[in-house]
Amino acid sequence: MKKIALFVIIALTINCATTTAQKVNKKNMKKVLFVVTSHDKLGNTGEKTGFWTEELAAPYYALADKGVEITIATPLGGQPPIDPKSADPASATEDTKRFDADKVLLEKLKHTIKLSDVNPADYDAVFYPGGHGPLWDLAEDKNSAALITAFYTQNKPVSFVCHAPGVLKDVKVNGEFLVKGKKVTGFSNAEEEAVGLTKIVPFLLEDALQKDGAIYSKGPNWEPYAVEDGLLITGQNPASSKLVAEKLLQKLNK
Repeated sequence: MKKIALFVIIALTINCATTTAQKVNKKNMKKVLFVVTSHDKLGNTGEKTGFWTEELAAPYYALADKGVEITIATPLGGQPPIDPKSADPASATEDTKRFDADKVLLEKLKHTIKLSDVNPADYDAVFYPGGHGPLWDLAEDKNSAALITAFYTQNKPVSFVCHAPGVLKDVKVNGEFLVKGKKVTGFSNAEEEAVGLTKIVPFLLEDALQKDGAIYSKGPNWEPYAVEDGLLITGQNPASSKLVAEKLLQKLNK
């Protein structure tokens, strides 16, 4: 009986220690908010747009695989539109293939929270994937602008890739454009011209950021290129998605 009692005590002690450790780990887990477009119309072309799969999938897995907890928000809530071109097999990567088979993430995307319901205090950083969609809705979204300002003023990283840096065009901190005097990148005019949409998009990202006083730079078309300036992290194109996530992870781990 004494041996049984001792065994029970030891088992309870181990269980209690494990539960405590799990609670501590949960408490220390970094939390990142992904903000994704709800816009699905590519101007007046009659074609569809939305978010670019690689730009959500690659950063999502780069962060989630390192234990980061990710919440996804959109202006309208619910399922965000996927740019059909990004779902084309010709655009497939290992991350997009994983995304296509990831039932948990696909279900999570069906139930994104509304941007207006987000409390920045609940997260350690924010990340915006691109696709052309954000140029129409998030670039004009006051909730988005206020959210970015809140993260930035709370000394939390703000990160964007491809077309997503375009959402910064009206964001201000202390009365000045957030990007003024900051090193940034984003989908270049040359890349927009290469996809034939310079006359379709509501504005050219490269021009808009420079107009706001940003120090814009770029790498070769379609090659990975990301810029970090303090809390601000930006990537040029879909190939830069993982690089942005890696820089964000480094910030979170400091």
